[in-house]
Amino acid sequence: MREPEERRVMAEQAVPEGGPKPAPVVIKKYANRRLYNTATSAYVTLEHLSQMVKDKTDFVVYDAKTGDEITRSVLTQIIFEEESKGGQTLLPIPFLRQLISFYGDSLQGVVPQYLEMSMSQFARNQEQMRSYMQNAFGFNPFQQFETMGKQNMAMFEQAMRMFNPFRAGQPGSGQPGSGQPGSGQPGQPGQAAPMANGQEAPKPETPSASPATPQGEVVIDDLKRKLDELQNQLALLSKKP
Repeated sequence: MREPEERRVMAEQAVPEGGPKPAPVVIKKYANRRLYNTATSAYVTLEHLSQMVKDKTDFVVYDAKTGDEITRSVLTQIIFEEESKGGQTLLPIPFLRQLISFYGDSLQGVVPQYLEMSMSQFARNQEQMRSYMQNAFGFNPFQQFETMGKQNMAMFEQAMRMFNPFRAGQPGSGQPGSGQPGSGQPGQPGQAAPMANGQEAPKPETPSASPATPQGEVVIDDLKRKLDELQNQLALLSKKP
């Protein structure tokens, strides 16, 4: 198929703004590593698939022999090809090392959701970032990266609190059942009941909070630490001439 015709078909398959999402294009990968676009009835390359991603054309890749979905591995191959071209890359070596270290770690199940939220937030702000970088003289983009990183962490903490309902009843949370001492309301902990002779009865002992840290808080603390490390690296880069 000629290039203009293929571009036209890809444009028709792109996700429309506010419209219903079309079915993803089916790509088949054969044993000879050739990729076949069933929508255009033509063989394509990884470069074509990369352009489809940029055009927001959704697609899935299946192994033509086994029928297994291999979209993830093909997208990873696209990233590998882009990173191997040299020049300006997207994945710094420290980030890759940290990402590899999470494989087999207890946080491995949390990292994909965190990265997806962070990238979605960055994508929503990309037009604002471009405007800042084009119009503001002397603008330091790393300051915006740091701000967006803090916003992403706040979103992640909010999501973690949804899976950790026990924090709502801890002292200082302000939620019902928190049992604040000295609240002054009858029948609550910290309020001494008067005795018949006018003397004040001894205050009941308030059970101390459990010293054990919930698993969700451990996850958040670890992610905060790693985010701080990333912010420090960005700060060092921003100081370079």
